[in-house]
Formats: sequence, structure tokens, C-alpha cells
Amino acid sequence: MGKILAIANQKGGVGKTTTTVNLAAGLGILEKKILLVDADPQANASSGLGFEINTESKGTYRLLEHSVSAEKAIIKTSIPNLDIITSNIDLVASEIELVDKSKREYMLQKALLDVKNNYDFILIDCAPSLGLITLNALVCADSVIIPIQCEYFALEGLGKLLNTIKSVQKIHNRNLSIEGLLLTMYDSRLRLSNQVVEEVQKHFGKMVFKTIIQRNITLGEAPSYGKDIISYDASSRGAKNYLSLANEIIKKNKL
Repeated sequence: MGKILAIANQKGGVGKTTTTVNLAAGLGILEKKILLVDADPQANASSGLGFEINTESKGTYRLLEHSVSAEKAIIKTSIPNLDIITSNIDLVASEIELVDKSKREYMLQKALLDVKNNYDFILIDCAPSLGLITLNALVCADSVIIPIQCEYFALEGLGKLLNTIKSVQKIHNRNLSIEGLLLTMYDSRLRLSNQVVEEVQKHFGKMVFKTIIQRNITLGEAPSYGKDIISYDASSRGAKNYLSLANEIIKKNKL
């Protein structure tokens, strides 16, 4: 039985897509079968893995409206054991088009049902909002990874996200849990970075991943070449960090 992980935080620029792409690649390299679902209209996870973003693709938009099956929407990537369902700007329309549908929060869950058991993990890259598409991801997920950047406004909006998760647990998906809080963009030279790490670890304890993603230039460069960090520079700090996170998740899930 595959486990669905939503990578979510309504705050932009916290490393959601970077985490989704590189964690997916790391898990694939560690011989786990992975499906990445790009549920962000900006489609950065798709372009970051070298896929052309065009509205003709059988991506997440058509998956949500059930005009294509998950099986037909899946594309193999060049990374070992990693498949993807791409996104494009059309996905923006889903926010409006799904509003009148019954069971609109369950569209993604229903669409992924047939393929869930074909994978060890399905990773969903969520948009930086708490709209209907992100709600679909949370309803469908078994657990959530929340990236938090080690910067001044780190905890801003986290309460809102945790309340949304509680509401989803209460109304739609009582099995939803928090896989972990992931500290990103850490710079050991900055006092502020260290303060944020201390604060988050003090407040959330064991909910925080041991792995911390350090600020790393190659992490920013890799997507412009359509590559994950491990394919781009396996010896970089970013690659080591994401492989460490992948190992931590495998160990936690006893896989």
C-alpha cells in the first residue's frame, strides 16, 4: 500500500517544490517506487524535472476533472523509479470549476485510487495557497510534510496551516497526520537561522525532521537545467541533505 505525502505550506518561497522534486529523486535513487503529482498551476516541479509545460498535456487538471485516468497521465522521468503527473496553468481553472461539483474535495483521492498501490510513495507538490486544489491534496494524503524556512517570518501562517489540517482531519480525512516539519534554507553563519531552528525544535519537538536543508547555490541552479539536485551535482551539500531526508522518511515508515 503506497503512502501519499502532501508537501504543503501556504507561504510561498519556503522550499516546497525544491523539497518535492529532490525528495522524490532521493527516494527513487534509494530504490523506492515514486510518483510525483504536480498540483501547483505554476508547474515548477514539472519544469524543474525538464518537462515542457503545455496545455495539451494529460496532467493534473484533466486528472481532477476525471477526463483522463491517472494511469494515462503518468509519465516516466529519467530518474530511476520516479514517475510524474505534470501540471500547467490550466489547473488554475480547477479552483472555479470544482466549486459546483459534489464531493469536490475528493476528486484527487478518487483519481489516484487506482495507482496508489503501484508506488511506495506518492508525493504531491501543493500550491502556495489553501485553496480547493490544496484541500484535495490534504484530503487525499496520508500525511503532510511542512517546509519552514529558517528566516524571520518562518512561523507566520503556520498556525493557519495547522488549523486547516485539523479541519481536514475532523471533516474529511481523520487519518491525516503530520509526517514532519522540515527546516529549509538554513545558514549556520546567521544567528537568526540558529534562533529559528531552536524555536521550531522547542515548540514542535519530535515533529521536526532531524535533517535540516542548508542554503545551497546548486539547489537554485539545478531546476534551470531541468534536473534534480542529485543528477545535477551528487556531491553537493543539497544532494546530501535530501538523501539524508529520504533515508529518514524510509526509516520512519519502516520500508
